[in-house]
Formats: sequence, C-alpha cells, structure tokens
Amino acid sequence: MMSPKDLCTLNILDQIADAGVRVLKIEGRGRAPEYVANVIKTYREAINAIAQGTYSQEKMALWMTELEKVYNRGFWNGYYLGQKLGEWSNGPGSQATQKKLYVGIGTHYYPKPGIGEFKIEAYDIQVGDTLLVTGPTTGAKELLLEELMVED
Repeated sequence: MMSPKDLCTLNILDQIADAGVRVLKIEGRGRAPEYVANVIKTYREAINAIAQGTYSQEKMALWMTELEKVYNRGFWNGYYLGQKLGEWSNGPGSQATQKKLYVGIGTHYYPKPGIGEFKIEAYDIQVGDTLLVTGPTTGAKELLLEELMVED
C-alpha cells in the first residue's frame, strides 16, 4: 500500500547526503512547469546549504513554505528512516497554499525594453499582482506586475 501524499525528502536531505548519496532524481513528468521550477530551485538551495554547512531548521521551514505554494497532496518522506505504512492524504486534490488562475496568453515579447504584450481573456489584473508566465521556451517565470498599459 502506498501513500497518495507527495514524496518529500527535504527534511532528511542532510542525512541522505551523509549516507553518501550524490545523485537525486526529481520527478516532474506530468507536472506544470512552475511546479518543476519551484521544486528544483528549492532542492538546489537545500543541497547548496548542505555543501556550505548552512542547512538549518529555519531554512527548512522557508523551503517547505515554497514547496507548499505549488500543487501538492501533502508531503511525507516515504519509508525512509523506518516510516510506518499508511500515510494518507488530508483531503482530495491539491493542498497548495498559492492558487493560480488563467488570465490570458502572451502575444509578443520585446526583449530590449523587457516588455510583454498579452491578450487578457479572463480575470482582471492590476499593478502589484504576481504573474506566472509559462511557455515552451520561457519555462516558468514569476514576476511582479510593475506597470500596466491597457489598449481598448
């Protein structure tokens, strides 16, 4: 019997490294680009902290907060360290702390001035909103909307 929760070894990553593990495989098939970007960034920071001797519970709490922002079904560390069988999810669907709404589609990007042109198809956006831009060449980029021009 397996758990429907997402496997997360962030809180025991130092022990995994101490055991001699030098390669980690992070699964991302079938996940959104922002999920993959967030998880890889978070694990990279944790691995660097272990190498630099700065891995701590305080940093762990910040990293877990970051992981909780993307789609998740709750976390557990699998059967590592003698975990008991039977970890179950707290509810159906995602337990992400940050919800995402589809707003529109990018139609053009002007690299020199760093300006994007978008066709807004749903919901209103305003200065100060955090936007997530995804695409085949973009990957997943999160940005703060600093300026907005509307063309009728």
